Amino acid sequence: MPTLRYGTSSWSEKSWVGPFYPPGTKPGDMLAAYAREFDTVEADSTYYHRPSRDLLRRWAEVTPPGFVLASKMPRECFLGCDDPRALDPARVMAAELEPLAAAHVAALATLREAGKLGPVLIQFPWFRKDVFAGLDAFLARLDPYLARLGAGTCRWAVEVRNREYLHAELLDVLRRHKAALALVEIRAMPHPADLVERLDVRTTDFFYARLIGDRSAVERVTKTFDKVVLDRSASLRRWAQLLRVQAASADGFVYANNHYAGFGVGTIREFRRMVEGEGGAAG
Repeated sequence: MPTLRYGTSSWSEKSWVGPFYPPGTKPGDMLAAYAREFDTVEADSTYYHRPSRDLLRRWAEVTPPGFVLASKMPRECFLGCDDPRALDPARVMAAELEPLAAAHVAALATLREAGKLGPVLIQFPWFRKDVFAGLDAFLARLDPYLARLGAGTCRWAVEVRNREYLHAELLDVLRRHKAALALVEIRAMPHPADLVERLDVRTTDFFYARLIGDRSAVERVTKTFDKVVLDRSASLRRWAQLLRVQAASADGFVYANNHYAGFGVGTIREFRRMVEGEGGAAG
């Protein structure tokens, strides 16, 4: 039976101590405490720095059996740099980055051997026209890049932030490589509930959803992420309807960010109650 897992984007927010973590919880103890309630998490930090095998082993050791750790592909492995503002168009998804990607995939074997390897998200930034003139140019790089990664090495999810890329041609490439289209609610992109009205977004045997939101809208209200400050219930109901359909025939992963409504834990708890209370699949 398909399983829908609920979690948050990262677990290390210091302002969660008190409203979520017990008072006095140290950073090194947060993941173990997090895993007492949730059975999955998205490791945001791996986007910025390639994790060592020792760190991945530590994450596996402090989480219980059945816990699944999704992560982000380090941006240097597909952008060729640590700062998307300084992109060299010739290097994005270039063959020369294959050793970096292969090394990261090899390190993830630590989680795979522990039975805790979740999907790996390739989170593309918004691309300027001088990087990719359009969808065709983007796919000309993405197609061979995914081929080099290999469909069987990890469960890949791909996130794009250029709304003009969201067409059937992109989904065809993802299907060919058994990669999921990451369903994302983020400013300047269409709500996934609108997207499914014109596209068949299922591209593989699992789905991946991210409640990211509008950073600036939340930060106009708060700089600490210890409580929900925006009412996003209407959008969450749209998500619930969408994911009930998806979860009827495939495993799914959904992660909430602090910038969605001010408190990622509060958002995902509300969403889980909403889905389970309306007869949705549950993890």
